[in-house]
Amino acid sequence: MNVVYKITYPNGKIYVGQDVTDSIGYFGSPKSAYIALDFTREERRSFTITREILWESETASRQEVSAMERHFIVTLRSNDPSIGYNRWPRFKNHNSN
Repeated sequence: MNVVYKITYPNGKIYVGQDVTDSIGYFGSPKSAYIALDFTREERRSFTITREILWESETASRQEVSAMERHFIVTLRSNDPSIGYNRWPRFKNHNSN
């Protein structure tokens, strides 16, 4: 099963990723350094995240799975550093000059 999932961290920020093995224990590969900046030492002592499957397919190609992952990253704006931890595709802030 191919899935695209959303991880939600205690601060409300999200990470969108894909898993082509549907492993229940896989929680993505966001850059830990970005996440670490958002949490104090004390907050790290008890840390709960959630993983939600946004889309799944038994027959999708890797290209289709990647396209769906990108769709959700852009739609949910998880590539906006104020919202999430994805850094690809690069977020374009259309409000700045």
